This record gives sequence, structure tokens and C-alpha cells, in this order.
Amino acid sequence: MTKPTGRRNKDMLQSSVAAGTVVVASTGTGTFQQVMLDGRHVLYADEPVAAGGDDTGPGPYELLLMALGSCTSMTVHLYAAGKKWPLEQVVVTLSQERAHARDCANCEDQRAMIHRIHTKIELIGALDDVQRIRLLEIADKCPVHRTLTSTIEIESAVAPVAE
Repeated sequence: MTKPTGRRNKDMLQSSVAAGTVVVASTGTGTFQQVMLDGRHVLYADEPVAAGGDDTGPGPYELLLMALGSCTSMTVHLYAAGKKWPLEQVVVTLSQERAHARDCANCEDQRAMIHRIHTKIELIGALDDVQRIRLLEIADKCPVHRTLTSTIEIESAVAPVAE
């Protein structure tokens, strides 16, 4: 697997990314390949070969699940450490599906579909049942979980043409 290279110099883009900002650019190689920059890291996204991509990185929904899973694990670890509980490791397994909304009057309508994320959280360590239940409650309070279950407004605009 070769790393995609973009038309614009990714090092130049990377150094110009402001803190708290992410830049995603198509690489110019393949239909779906993307390079993602945050000022400190470079990641790649793509689609599987079966979907017309080159499989040089995870797809967008896989990245979304990775964000939720990593945030969940970090939040649980932070809480357990603060309580000095014997949590050794957290393993979060996630999958997602689109399902018809319950009691849907017009299920052919795309807006009637809901995204459902299935999360299985394995808590490794000598925890009692009360601690495990509390950690599961805390898992659902991670910032990414809260973002995904809140109202999200996305404002898009076309950037001015660069000279």
C-alpha cells in the first residue's frame, strides 16, 4: 500500500493548520483518497476497493467510530484513575448501521432512516459490579458521545479562490 501524495505540499498545509482546526484534502490520486491534517498528525482516509477506493486508510464512518471509541476509552480511564479503581484496560468494539425509524409512516424517505451505533465496552481489571455499572454510565458521557447525540449544526461555505 502506497501513501497517497497530494497536489499541494502536505508539509506546507500541515504547518499552516491552526490549533483546533483540521484540514482534509483530496490527494489527486484515486477517487476517494484523502489526507487529513491537524497541525501535528497526518492521517489518510479512503474507501475499500469494493466501493471504488484503494483502501489506503479507513473510511469516513470507520473514522467516526474510531473517534467515539477512543474518546469513550479515554473518558472511562480518566474517571477510573480519579477514583483509583483497578481498571487495567478498556476495549471498545463499535459498529454502525442505518435502520428504519420505529413506527415509520414513510420508511422509503431517507430522512426516516436513523443511524444506530452499537458499542460493546470490555472493562479489564479487578472491578466490582458497582464500579462496572458506573463506568458504563461514564462511557456514555464522553465528549464525542455527547456531540453525536446533540443537535449539530454544520455551516459550509466555499473558500475564496487562491491566487
